[in-house]
Amino acid sequence: MATFDGDRAGSGRRLALVVARFNDFVTKKLKVAAIQALEESGVDLANVDEVGVPGAFEIPLAAKVAAGTGRYDAVICLGAVIRGGTPHFDFVAGECARGVARAGLDTGIPVILGVLTTDDVDQALARSGGAEGNKGRDAAFAALEMISVLEKLKNA
Repeated sequence: MATFDGDRAGSGRRLALVVARFNDFVTKKLKVAAIQALEESGVDLANVDEVGVPGAFEIPLAAKVAAGTGRYDAVICLGAVIRGGTPHFDFVAGECARGVARAGLDTGIPVILGVLTTDDVDQALARSGGAEGNKGRDAAFAALEMISVLEKLKNA
């Protein structure tokens, strides 16, 4: 039986960060942690591009276009959708997640969902550098692992 596991080796990797500006008090923290994680893993930051989008709903299209260029080994999507008093949250969060998944499936490039979907601001802050860690960091590591595991599968 063969086993295929990815690693976090970042040397030579090219990545795009698609970052939503809405709720930037959270998304900036996700971005900083993702960049730090990539750098810790050996990614040359000259090989990392940032794509800013207005909000989480716009992330999937930008991610799909970035992934489709052939320029990147993976695309990391960062955003924060915080529940409010209307059903807007459900539509935006669901469509963002579906679109990010679709971008990866359509292009064959890892497109990582690092978009927080929380009930309140406190939960968002806890997951962007607080008690729950930083999901931007987790997304960066997931991207590197997916690049590696897909390479291993293709070369098997």
